[in-house]
Amino acid sequence: MTVLSIRFRRPGAYDRLKRRAHLGSESISAVGERLIDEGLRMEAHPGVVFRDGPSGRRAGLAAGPDVWEIVGLLRDLQGSLDVRAAHVADQMGLAESQVRAASRYYAEFTDEIDAEIAQNDEAAELELAVWENERRLLSG
Repeated sequence: MTVLSIRFRRPGAYDRLKRRAHLGSESISAVGERLIDEGLRMEAHPGVVFRDGPSGRRAGLAAGPDVWEIVGLLRDLQGSLDVRAAHVADQMGLAESQVRAASRYYAEFTDEIDAEIAQNDEAAELELAVWENERRLLSG
């Protein structure tokens, strides 16, 4: 573990950090570390932001879907990346530059996005099994 001491010069920054930590029942250090990491990722990958959701905190496009959704579709297609990116952009109503922003993020954080895709696949399989069982049990 690396320890870093930070001096806050911007008025109110420390108070906002404390409030955010308190709201999420997290330590100030945990929130600060997460926000620094996400900020550095967003700086390196323009157009990618982070948001909370049912599956936790995840990367997504500022004006679009989560990165894992785009990458999942990209991986299912055949052809060059340019051809697949154009197809995904058309299918999802995105600009090709947005699709490429997601693919670049995936190239750097592959394990993270693969885990989110796997988690979604597992949830979808479970929901399908429940639906099929419900139909089987309740069909007359």
